Parts: sequence; structure tokens; C-alpha cells
Amino acid sequence: MVTSESNSGEILQLFLKIGLDERTAQNAIVNGKVSSNLKDVIREAGVEDGCIKSVGNLLYMVATKYPANALKHRPFLLQYIILSKIKNPNQLEKALSFLSNIGPESLEVDDFEESCGIGVEVSVGDIKAAVDEVVNGNMEAILAQRYRINAGNLYGQVRKLQPWADARVVKEIMDAKLHELLGEKTAADEEKPVKKKKEKPPKVEDKVIDASNSACAPALVDTNPFLIFPEPGENIQVHTEIFFSDGSVLRPHNTKEKLEKHLKVTGGKVFTRFPPEPNGYLHIGHAKAMFVSFGLAKERNGYCYLRFDDTNPEAEKMEYIDHIQDIVNWMGWGPFKITYSSDYFQELYDLAVELIKRGHAYVDHQTPEEVKEYREKKLDSPWRNRPIVESLMLFEEMRRGMVDEGKATLRMKQDMQSDNYNMYDLIAYRIKFTPHPHAGDKWCIYPSYDYTHCIVDSLENITHSLCTLEFETRRASYYWLLECLDLYLPYVWEYSRLNMSNTVMSKRKLNRLVTEKLVDGWDDPRLLTLAGLRRRGVSSEAINTFIRGVGITRSDNSMIRVDRLEHVIREEMNNLAPRTMVVLHPLKVVLTNLEASAAMELDAKIWPDAQEGDAASFYKAPFTNVIYIEKSDFRMKDSKDYYGLAPGKTVLLRYAFPIKCTEVIFGDDKETIVELRAEYDPTKSIKPKGVLHWVAEPSPGVDPVKVEVRLFDKLFLSENPSELDNWLADLNPNSKEVIPEAYAVPNLAQAKFGDKFQFERLGYFSVDQDSTPEKIIFNRTVTLRDSYAKLVNK
Repeated sequence: MVTSESNSGEILQLFLKIGLDERTAQNAIVNGKVSSNLKDVIREAGVEDGCIKSVGNLLYMVATKYPANALKHRPFLLQYIILSKIKNPNQLEKALSFLSNIGPESLEVDDFEESCGIGVEVSVGDIKAAVDEVVNGNMEAILAQRYRINAGNLYGQVRKLQPWADARVVKEIMDAKLHELLGEKTAADEEKPVKKKKEKPPKVEDKVIDASNSACAPALVDTNPFLIFPEPGENIQVHTEIFFSDGSVLRPHNTKEKLEKHLKVTGGKVFTRFPPEPNGYLHIGHAKAMFVSFGLAKERNGYCYLRFDDTNPEAEKMEYIDHIQDIVNWMGWGPFKITYSSDYFQELYDLAVELIKRGHAYVDHQTPEEVKEYREKKLDSPWRNRPIVESLMLFEEMRRGMVDEGKATLRMKQDMQSDNYNMYDLIAYRIKFTPHPHAGDKWCIYPSYDYTHCIVDSLENITHSLCTLEFETRRASYYWLLECLDLYLPYVWEYSRLNMSNTVMSKRKLNRLVTEKLVDGWDDPRLLTLAGLRRRGVSSEAINTFIRGVGITRSDNSMIRVDRLEHVIREEMNNLAPRTMVVLHPLKVVLTNLEASAAMELDAKIWPDAQEGDAASFYKAPFTNVIYIEKSDFRMKDSKDYYGLAPGKTVLLRYAFPIKCTEVIFGDDKETIVELRAEYDPTKSIKPKGVLHWVAEPSPGVDPVKVEVRLFDKLFLSENPSELDNWLADLNPNSKEVIPEAYAVPNLAQAKFGDKFQFERLGYFSVDQDSTPEKIIFNRTVTLRDSYAKLVNK
């Protein structure tokens, strides 16, 4: 809405007359909706000539917060404000909540007045008594924390005792009481509190993991993310405003009778749904969707459906259905019931017939190209206004297979001139002569997502329909259709999708990576598919902890660094993964002062805080005169900042002895180092700075255990490859390295699929599903280096 300069000045004066400060008044003018509402409120209240500031502030609050489903009661409320029966924001908040719940229904004056404390007088003495009670109850904390105590919490406790007390008076009396008790602020009161040092993580044996609750493991800051959602019984408010091009406005909401019928069926319980399409593998974004929908149901003791949105028979496979059920269970969620959109095909068809009969749908013959052109030009289809009886007949012929594929669709009669392109007569049904994986060959017409989703939500009595923000513009269509069919309206709320760095998560792009064999299948550990993460060695508990830490917000412009996910994984594995030693690129070292026949068994720590005498916290590492270290841990030239081995230099072998390099053996090319000679110090008299991991021959002439190790890095070089025109060119050529013959200590020969370890100085690893008794394969889950923690601590 454009306001002329002179008109804007008049409106500003009108707003200033009711006591608004100039900045608030200017902001109201800029917001067309608030400005229009505030002018109407001032007119209805009869204060065009002005009023006192306290009343004006309450009128502004009405203009910005009044529930649209109770507009008929607004003049009634305004009289209570003008007559000073409602005196403060707390009373007004309660009044608005009361009116929102009854909507357009008639109200009982006594119930209204009781709900917002009309006639209740709270004296200064009453407030002082409440302040004394709160101070006495918090005395120990007040004396300990003094002025650093959370005063807002104290004010809140007073308001619980005296809900109708004036908040300004409460603050004044509480502040005076604290001053009386504590005196003037000191320099210490002004100092910031010293942060406590982070406690060491508990020993693994002391840490108990409850598998039944692991899906909701607390994040680093454990707050309840589900407090933002209303209770089912509150679902009577206007969900959205749908503005039509003819100037009319639809404000969809449940009537009192419709909500009561719904609550009778559900018993007032929360019902949510997780509705994936069975046309691909789930990725970490779906983990967030599961956490939101299953998590809310679990937190409220409700129920969550696993519903397969299977309206496109050409893209769906049983492989994907089986995978989704497997992953949902692995993620720790138990569906209340598994359903399919196709279970409701008959009901959906019957409702489509009803939609035509009510004049809200028509059979159309435009081609996809024509539909696109007419939408761009905001033009009605030539068949939009055909007779209802004609659309009914044609739709029946479509159902019976009498119309060729592509020759007709059923479209919803919405608003082709709307500002919302999701109201441009969306397609409800299309013809596809394709058998359905779940419904068989009964149908040759299939409903669209836009038609199906909201209706099935209503048929399943979903209380909270939760989806990502890209569906926000579809909210108008969602509620329009349910209103047209007079069905129950679920509460819809959109949250930000999970955007992760250095990867792609669109199914189209993922499918291309898989089908063109640019990765090793849907469960390639480099992908952020849930199957890929599982194969990499990531637990469902770590994924859910990460999701909980990210939170449920509507901020859709943030890119989450993959380092943050790896930080959570690393924190978990640090506590759970036993330590061991593996050498990836072995360099042979012969200890010349140890006899070839000598063999020792040394104690190596499984856990870093292992105590002497606790045999279960150690494993045996053989030590002979032939050991192997990493090639990268030796160089010919030493330097001050280098802690590896060099000619004439001494380093410590972890859990063993110091060794000093005495000779370097080169290959035939005189450049390649093939072997080192060294002497070990059995007395351990030298304390070198450098500490190396190692693996020894278990007995003379016998090679150490050989294992295959797979190292993974980010799949894409750029943080956001999806933004690139040639995104495939951004693939990291070094995202996977296979080391076919690494050397390991003997106890790893018994490792089984799924076992997890920390390879000292190398990272955290998990046994891959391709392992055999003859050849153990390890995937690196994450490195030891925590770049996210360093970034946070800067």
C-alpha cells in the first residue's frame, strides 16, 4: 500500500495523539497492515481526538496482536480498555487469548472478565507481600549472586502470585527490596561471572546409554525445542489470511464444533506425521524432519504416523519403501502406524467429485506448455467455467480410462490472478496408465501432492502438520482446499530446512551422483544420506544430538558447516571408541640392539585415563626387533618444530621405549627410504618430546595384521556446490583414499562389522559391512582434529 506524503503526515498525527512515541508511530505507518488495523482500532474506540499514553499503548497492542477469527468482538474489548477495566498488558494478553479461543462464537461476559482479571484490585501492599515471599524463597541465591541474580526470574515469580499486578510497580518494589537487602552495587557486582572450566568427560564404563531414549539425546545446551507448538485444543485460531484478487479475504479456522469433533476422536492427543516420498534414500535433512514430527509426538505423549506419500507410481520402488522403514527404526523412532497416501485413493476420488459439485474444480484440456503460459500471464483456462455436470462426466471418463494420458487433468478453481502462484488453479488429478506399487492397477488417475497432502492430514486427524519453509507459499492452497470441503484444519508450521556445507541434498542431484557412478551407491560414506552416515560409522544418537543442537527455527538462510556435525560425532566417539594402533603407510624400523628372537608384550591403553591394575582397560601390544612407523613420521632433516624421527634423533614409541635412528637404508634409486636402523633405550632414561604410534611384527619374520583402511574427505570442494552451474566439476578428486594393506595390532583381527575404534593419532574408525574374516575393512568416521571446536573457541 502506497501512502501519499500528506496523508502519511495526517496518519502520523493521529498515532501521536494516542500517546505513541514517534518512532513506533513511524514504524506503524511503514507496515501497511499494522497501520490499517491501528486506524480501525482508533476509530472503533472513538479516540480520534486522542487519549492517555497507557490507553494508546494498549490500543497499539490490539492492532498488532488481535486474533483475526474474533473480529466481531473487537469493539467489545476496546470499551473495556477505554473504560480502564483493562489497565495493563498482562490483562490484555489474557483477554486476547480468551477471544482467540472462542473465535466468532458468542462469549459469556462473566467468563471473559474472570479470564483477564476485570475488577481485581491489587494494592501496593499485596505486591510488597508477594515480593517478600519471593525474596525469602530465593534468599540463599540472592545473597550468593547479589546483583548478578536473574531479576527477570524474580519478577516472574511475583507475577505468578499476583497475575494482575502492574509489572512496572512489581519491578520498582522488587528493585527497592534488593537494594535494601544488598546495599549499593560494588565493583564485584559489575564484574562478569568467571566461566567454570569444562569438566572432564566421564569414563566410558560410567556412561550409561539408554537406547530407548537415545533418539532424543540432549544437545550441548539442552532446551525443549517443542515448547513453541500449541496444544491440540488451541487449534481454533485463524491459520492464515488468503487474499483473493477480487478483494475478498478468507480466514480459515476450525469452528468450535469441528474442533470438538476432532478432539473427541483423538482424545486431545498430539498426532503428527513423517511423510516421505518413496522415490529415493533419506538424507540428513530427513533426520531433522523426523526429529521434529516424531520428537513432538514423543514429547507430548502423542502419536506419529509414518506415511508414504506415494502419489506418483512412476518414481516409487519397494527398495525405497524398505529403506525408509529401516532408517526410521534405526534413527530410534517408532511409528504409531505406517500408512500410504494410496490407502486413501477412494476417499480422495470421492472428495474430488464433491469438489466439482461445489463448483471448486473443473476438467481442463490445456497442455503443460499452455498451463505454464497461462499461469505466467495470469489468464483463466478456456475450460475453467465449463458446466459442473460436464466436468463430472469427463472426470468419470478419466477414471474409467476413456481419456488418453495427457489429454485432461482435474484442476482446482482457485484464483488465477492471485499474488500467490500456488493459487493458480493447481492440478488435482492427472492421467497415468501405470500400475501403482501399492494400489496395483485399480487406478489410472492419480492425485497430486497439492491435492492429497492436506486432505490426508485431515483424514488422519493430524494435529500438527510440520514441514520445511519452501512449503510456506502452499499454505494458502492447503487451507483453501480444506475449507472448500468443510474438513478439519490441522495446525501448519514451517521450519527451516537443514542446509549442510560441501554436499548436495536434492534427490535429483543425489540420484545423478548414484546413477552416473560418481559415488559408490546411496550408502557411500561421503554422502550425507542417512545410509551413508550409518556406513561411515556415525550413530543415530549422534545425528539426533546434532539436530537437536541446530534447533527448530524459521531462519532459512543459514548454512551449517559439516564440521559442526563432525564435532558432535567426535565428542560421542571420544567417549565410546577404544584406542588402538594402526600404521597406514608402514616404514620398517629394525632395532639393532634387540635380539631377533626377543618378543615382549607391552600394555597399551584402551582408554586414555586407564588406571594401573585395571586389566580390562589395557590390551597387549607385541614388541619385537622389527617395528613399523608411519612414513610421514620420518624425515632426513630435523627442525625445532618437528617431533618425528630423523637421523641421530630420539623419539618415544607410545606405551613402549625411546628409539634413536642410527642408519637410513635407501633403495636402488638411492632416494627411496626402504628401512631404518635404530636402537631402543630399555631403561627409558631419555624423555623425548616426540611420541609416535607403531606396530611390531608379532613374532620374528611374521607380518603384522593387514587391514584395509578407507579415508574420506568432503565430497565437494565448495561450501555450497548447489549454487554452481557446473556443480559436478566441483567434486573433490581426493574425497576417498583406499589403503589396501595397513598394519594393525593383533587385537584388531577380531573386529566385527560395526565396531568402532580410535586409531591413535589418525582418527575414529568403524568396521565396514564389506569386511570378511580374512580381510577387515575400516572406514574413517572423523579425524581427530576438531576444526569446529577451534572456530567456536576463538
